Amino acid sequence: MKKIIIALFAVMAATLDASAQKYALVDMEYILKNIPAYERAGEQLNQVSRKWQAEVDAIQQEAQTMYKNYQSEAVFLSDEQKTKREEAVIAKEKEASELKKKYFGPEGELFKKRESLMTPIQDEIYNAIKDIADQKGYSMVLDRASDNGIIYASPKIDISNEVLSKLGYN
Repeated sequence: MKKIIIALFAVMAATLDASAQKYALVDMEYILKNIPAYERAGEQLNQVSRKWQAEVDAIQQEAQTMYKNYQSEAVFLSDEQKTKREEAVIAKEKEASELKKKYFGPEGELFKKRESLMTPIQDEIYNAIKDIADQKGYSMVLDRASDNGIIYASPKIDISNEVLSKLGYN
């Protein structure tokens, strides 16, 4: 009986503590769509990505052409010539693969470029959210755009427009 009463008090205390906390929501997709610098950075990344992909595609196409030529001429080539041609095709395919890794790999140029363009914008948004949360006493600010666990939230607790205003966007 004593354990039940203690457990009941613990639940009541947790409920009172939880209700005293203030929460807010932001919609990061909405915020990012309303920041022109983010849109420009995204377009810049797309342009660079398309350029680099074209370079990789050109080398891959060259490797395919070399392979097709090798196949059509293989009957006329000596074993030594076949070996040289096969090695040349493999080297070209490897070159394309290495270039693709250099540009698009986990530590590649695109990752570094994205980080250099997007991180300052994201940091600025984070700092604005933190300032608003500190000023208004929010214990937690959730992102409604990325959290699928939020089924419903009152628009009254969405501070996305405040964040945009703090950043200087209307």
